[in-house]
Amino acid sequence: MFDHRKLGRELGLFDTDPLIGSGLPFWLPDGAAVRQSLEDFVRALERRAGYRHVHSPVLGKRELYELSGHWAHYRDDMFPPLSMGDSDDDQLVLRPSLCPHHAVMFRSRAHSYRELPLRMAELGDMYRSERSGVLGGLTRVRAIRLNDAHIFCTLDQVAGEVRGALELIAVAYRAMGIVPSRYRLSLPGPGGKYVARPELWERATALLVEVLDGLGVPYEEGVGEAAFYGPKIDVQVVDGAGRESTLSTVQVDFHQPEQFDLHYIGPDGARHRPVMVHRAIVGSVERAVAQLIEQHGGAFPAWLAPVQLAVLPLGEEQDGAARELAARCLELDLRAEVLGADRGSLGARVREARLAPYQVVLGPREVADGTLGVRLRDGRRLDPLPAGEVLARIERQVRAHTVEPW
Repeated sequence: MFDHRKLGRELGLFDTDPLIGSGLPFWLPDGAAVRQSLEDFVRALERRAGYRHVHSPVLGKRELYELSGHWAHYRDDMFPPLSMGDSDDDQLVLRPSLCPHHAVMFRSRAHSYRELPLRMAELGDMYRSERSGVLGGLTRVRAIRLNDAHIFCTLDQVAGEVRGALELIAVAYRAMGIVPSRYRLSLPGPGGKYVARPELWERATALLVEVLDGLGVPYEEGVGEAAFYGPKIDVQVVDGAGRESTLSTVQVDFHQPEQFDLHYIGPDGARHRPVMVHRAIVGSVERAVAQLIEQHGGAFPAWLAPVQLAVLPLGEEQDGAARELAARCLELDLRAEVLGADRGSLGARVREARLAPYQVVLGPREVADGTLGVRLRDGRRLDPLPAGEVLARIERQVRAHTVEPW
């Protein structure tokens, strides 16, 4: 059992400092490499699925969140407004969610039914005023990097978009080597702060159930776990200590399109209200990396590993060849590190590089022949092959985004 807070610091992935503040981790180079690889993978996955990427500011006027409903239903989890003048109209808020910005971006242009579904995605920052007692490592933080998207579509497109989102989540989980613990249909509960439109809740819930049943996905109901504006499908994971949390989510929202008066022009020439599907493939990047650390014990799949190829020259005479090999890796966008003889005995360096998916030892024979004998992380040693062939094969494995080592 691994604890990402302990292992993440030991491996130099991330850390915190009281001077920066609780719940505000900073990413060290190796952790930043993991995070960047995950973000690049998600962006590419979304592009291939027809999403268009946008950028929006982390601040918004208080009025924006009053209109969306966040101020009425979610204010306790938001940071206090920043006063820029003497009136409430001059108050800015650190956003707790990206959806109000995306709703405004949708309504900034006229849309035809031919454009729908319009899939708008962003890896954006948001902020939650979490209490100190619940903060922990990367799983509960105050500054969150969210893999978010909002799909604006017609009513008859909703089921297909929810299904497509769940399929994307499954693709991402296979690549990351993560197995969900369960799927939860999150519904409103008594006494919660929910939008009081029972007919919209019934409609949205029926659509989510239709998709889950159609895919044959077993699920459990979670009463009191819904978003304030609608029900959702939550993909749950369990950490090394047995604690469950939500990693990915798909939500159906009839509320915010009404609040922001969103519309598109239908085939009849009239204005029609779109439905808004909220979707996060890996959710919070921080929480996703925490899960990856604990799932793999720091031995990440090759495409995520901070060091993908460890190059171990047998002696100082091979240092030059080792650095040339690392330079070739850089040209292929592979992350390689040279562990020279000054770092200790060969055995010590092999142990130091134990988390790298690939190791190669360069001795006089390998340098003379131009070959590489790859040692895999699980201890297997492969027959020597020409260096170019080895690097090409590693590159293919990394580009394939698979958990398989070779």
